[in-house]
Amino acid sequence: MFRGALTKPQVQMVSVASIAVLLGAIWIAASQPSIFPQKQPQCRCFPGDDCWPSSEEWSRFNETLGGKLIATVPLASPCHDTFPGVDYDANKCADIQANWARPSLHFKTTHSPMSTFFANLSCDPFTPRDAQCIVGAYVSYAVNASGASDFRDTIVFAKERNIRLVIRNTGHDYMGKSTGAGALAIWTHNIKGSFIFDYTSPAYTGKAMKINAGVQSYEAQAVAKANGLVVVEGDCPSVGIAGGYTQGGGTSPLGSKFGLAADQVLEWDVVTGKGELLTATPNQNSDLYWALSGGGGGTYGVVLSMTVKLHQDQPTAGATLSFTESSDTYWDMIRVFLMNLPTILDAGASPLLQALNRSGIPYEWSSRDFPAFQDAFHTLNPEMNISEVNLGGRLIPRSLVSSDDSAISLVGAIKSILTQGGILAANSMNFDRPPTFPNSVHPAWRETLFLVFLGTMYNLHNMTENIIDQHTITHVFDPALEAITPGGAAYLNEGDIHQPHWQDVFYGSNYPRLAAIKKFYDPDDIFWGPTAVGSETWEVSTDGRLCKTHGS
Repeated sequence: MFRGALTKPQVQMVSVASIAVLLGAIWIAASQPSIFPQKQPQCRCFPGDDCWPSSEEWSRFNETLGGKLIATVPLASPCHDTFPGVDYDANKCADIQANWARPSLHFKTTHSPMSTFFANLSCDPFTPRDAQCIVGAYVSYAVNASGASDFRDTIVFAKERNIRLVIRNTGHDYMGKSTGAGALAIWTHNIKGSFIFDYTSPAYTGKAMKINAGVQSYEAQAVAKANGLVVVEGDCPSVGIAGGYTQGGGTSPLGSKFGLAADQVLEWDVVTGKGELLTATPNQNSDLYWALSGGGGGTYGVVLSMTVKLHQDQPTAGATLSFTESSDTYWDMIRVFLMNLPTILDAGASPLLQALNRSGIPYEWSSRDFPAFQDAFHTLNPEMNISEVNLGGRLIPRSLVSSDDSAISLVGAIKSILTQGGILAANSMNFDRPPTFPNSVHPAWRETLFLVFLGTMYNLHNMTENIIDQHTITHVFDPALEAITPGGAAYLNEGDIHQPHWQDVFYGSNYPRLAAIKKFYDPDDIFWGPTAVGSETWEVSTDGRLCKTHGS
């Protein structure tokens, strides 16, 4: 009918929000029994419901799409005897297990999230052969979209059948937005292609690149490099550049030089929840442009392409520094490092090296000049696999290292996280320059000194431990930094899925306007994802189905 188918790492990883019974009690409070009759919540149609389309209806939808509908066959099904139509294959299973941490294994699929927690053991390669292998938390079907008409047809079908809709490209998603039980996915991964041209507008004239929805960072950067240019990309080259990465803000090794990825956007082509194909620029559909440029992915519409500013490639310097020390002098050096970080970002590491020399702590330092950015990037940023962690995080403002007292409080918070079993990494940057066009990235980014990733190692063999650890992140580790950054922020693409007051923490003062724009362009709430703008009116129930919250 149709195709089945940390050491201290620079964390890009996994946040948690499971959607089945095991995690339901942690993620959302289940409804409590009541002696009084209660109105049943309105839910999306779910597999097994009378409203769920029959095989014949799915087949007719597939014909409408020209054969682009793909039924989910879990990636790890060869590791089990329990998925219909797939036999256990020890060699295939061993290969899947050996490559499970490689992004390429997942981004070629229509369903497998790189954040293992979101699969909720539906079909896990590391569980016993006779363990369950079901579609479960994965999307049920995906449309291998090739253009706006496929977006429209899928949106219409999902609305008519009241089916949960998900937008997916690579599965580089740490907040659970690109998967979902009983969902139909718009899979944008094969909408490839990018080209460079001369762009002219009242505020920007120069080289630009139009990037289609399925293009990954390494593909866009290769085109730019061949023309002596660079495009702002993230640390992981296999991320889809036009998706949630840029729509959520987009940190970058080039950030201190050129700004966030969202700061580069000139235009969006997007199919809204109304089924309209719109071009959004600072002067045309400007509210939608503003929302897409930093206000989070997967909630206002499905992006078909974006156009971004390019920059001249240039010689790039890189350096590495490492030191260890068992005494409290280590923490003194961390304080010196943090207080000098603004200077280091602007002028190099000299103040820290001088302090290390005075302390007598042995250290290793190396620096190197490269002829172009990509040469430095590939040398200093080798191929990145998936770091299996439970995740939290915080944006640390420059003001926190402006005095000894505040820097000491920051070091104390970091030390408390590490001594309680946490792991921590950071990405320093300077985004204080205003973007060419106003956008909706959290205002706190403009005052940020570095982005903290914190968490615990993800346990592939003990889900209960992961649940407990994520609870610790939410209630112990994150609050250690929140206490010294009151009213602060976290990165909406890489934060705690259970983040309290997430509307303020992820979106700040922009949230009310973003919610109004969401309501205008997606009045039927067909787009939904955890912690996405407008998501508070829906919740995932303990059996995995998406339902309206009581009172919404």
